[in-house]
Amino acid sequence: MSLKLERRFLLAALCLLALGAANFRAQDKTLIAKNEAITKEAETNTPKPILESVLPKFYNPQSGTSINELIKRALDSNQELSAARLEIEKAKARLAQARLRPNPTLEFEQESGRLVGNGGDGNFTVGASLPIEIYGRRAARINFAQIEIQASEADVRNRERILVSNILTNYAEALGALREIDTLERVLELDLQTTRFVQIRVNEGESAPLELNLLQAEVERLRSRRQLAEGRLESSLTRLKLLTGVPFDEPVLLREQINTAVLPTLPQTAEAAVDIALRTRPDVLLTQIEEQVATAGLRLVRANSKPDLTAYTRYSQGRSVVDTSIGNFPQRDRSLTFGVAIGIPVFNKNQGEKAQAEISIKQAQQRREFAERVVRSEIMAAYQRFEAASRAVLTLEQSAIPRSTQNVETFRRVYEIGEIKITDLIAEQRRLLDVNRDLTEALTEKYRAQADIQIALGANALLPEPK
Repeated sequence: MSLKLERRFLLAALCLLALGAANFRAQDKTLIAKNEAITKEAETNTPKPILESVLPKFYNPQSGTSINELIKRALDSNQELSAARLEIEKAKARLAQARLRPNPTLEFEQESGRLVGNGGDGNFTVGASLPIEIYGRRAARINFAQIEIQASEADVRNRERILVSNILTNYAEALGALREIDTLERVLELDLQTTRFVQIRVNEGESAPLELNLLQAEVERLRSRRQLAEGRLESSLTRLKLLTGVPFDEPVLLREQINTAVLPTLPQTAEAAVDIALRTRPDVLLTQIEEQVATAGLRLVRANSKPDLTAYTRYSQGRSVVDTSIGNFPQRDRSLTFGVAIGIPVFNKNQGEKAQAEISIKQAQQRREFAERVVRSEIMAAYQRFEAASRAVLTLEQSAIPRSTQNVETFRRVYEIGEIKITDLIAEQRRLLDVNRDLTEALTEKYRAQADIQIALGANALLPEPK
């Protein structure tokens, strides 16, 4: 009897053990399913940005357009610059004309006595004349045309420099507006999150509706500021499209941000930059060439004031009738004549043109001297601005921005526990925005100063090598 009971107890124990194992496997599967559901729910409930950013419309660090690409496209497709380059072709055409020698003159003359009752008389003459250029007139004319080509090339190079300057100015404004939008959106995102938190507190009666209204008003104010910054950015991009020849309906994405944008390395000192600019800047070279043009023009005027010399030759063949007492006898004459004609400058010695050419030389000298002073002033002023902006950026990035950001975070936490009013948080947040705006202005000023130095140097590092 006891053996049967033991068998029954053993069988029951085995059944209980099998049932427990089955339950354990079922619970394990249920737990795994719950964990998967929780994971999916967590992924689904991951906080997403409340605010839809407008930055992707204007900025892409991979496929955006760099400043070098904008400059290259502008140099290739700017219509005003293309029209200016035609001046070089015109100057080359004038040089081709200056190399040509004067044309000879061919003369024919027929003389007849029939109309005056002397039908037997007549004369036929053919002649040719050729002006001879003396006193170096042709060489002076060619030299003047060659210098005009150099002046046209320097003028085009200076127009390219001005075009690059305008591109850099608008590019800096676009980068500054882009950073302001980025700053406003980050603060706006935090405010929208705070608005949800305040809404819950108002619904639970822990906060007054006035706090929610104040925060919502601040949110709308930030939205309006973002809209203004977006308008400035779009305006700068539109001007860039005009300068670079991009169709207005074609989007332009920026690749850089103002805090990471770089330009070619600057000379160590302002004096070194001045020395480089005086040797390479296109407008300074243009004033020097204009002085050479004026000097060459004076030489040409002086050469044209010398006596003119024309060599000529004539062949004549005539017939006449000699009336004598015994009858009329026909007679034929032939002659070949050589000679020169000399134009003597007695009254017109090009006095007015000489005086005008001498004045043009003085004008060119004064313009060159003034251009050199302008170069020195622009470079020194740009270096002063660059150094001041660099110090301001360093102060803001290392001191003002971190402290102001920490203050806002502290105020936000203190507000969440109900120790301060929403107006205190808004006021501190506005101070952070002001500091960020100061940093944006400092970064933009630093970039503009760098750009102005490059332009004052002649923009040679940004322009292709002259052909």
